[in-house]
Amino acid sequence: MSQHPEHPPHVAPSSPRRCHCSALREAARYVTLLYDRHLAAAGLRSTQFSLLSRLKELGPTTINALAQALVMDRTTVGRNILPLQRRRLESDARRKELHLTTAGLARLEAGFDGWATAQAQFEGTLGKERATQLRDLLCVVVGTDFRAEPAARA
Repeated sequence: MSQHPEHPPHVAPSSPRRCHCSALREAARYVTLLYDRHLAAAGLRSTQFSLLSRLKELGPTTINALAQALVMDRTTVGRNILPLQRRRLESDARRKELHLTTAGLARLEAGFDGWATAQAQFEGTLGKERATQLRDLLCVVVGTDFRAEPAARA
């Protein structure tokens, strides 16, 4: 079977490390393991801790607003909220407004020590200045509009 000359075969990067998306996802999974390990004592995973933290920060909010704040798809947030609702850590989303319950706030506070330990380990390994620079750079990435044409961003 011959390839159409107008559509050359896909050329994979010479190394997965050259793909920005793969590198970011690998780093995120690696760091997530660190935080999950330290949050486990509070019965939380890093995704749950992030959701509860953002709910505390935002106050009562819609699932769409929470998804936007977390840079997540609405359906993904919905799936991640379900275990929190079953454990009564978050209110019922069918009321169209999400809020942190008293039990959710208590669980979030119980997870704070594990989170702080993970933060300290991350900063101690990477270095406080590099960790801060990385976090600042990641905020820039999140604030970038990749939907715009490159010429429009220049």
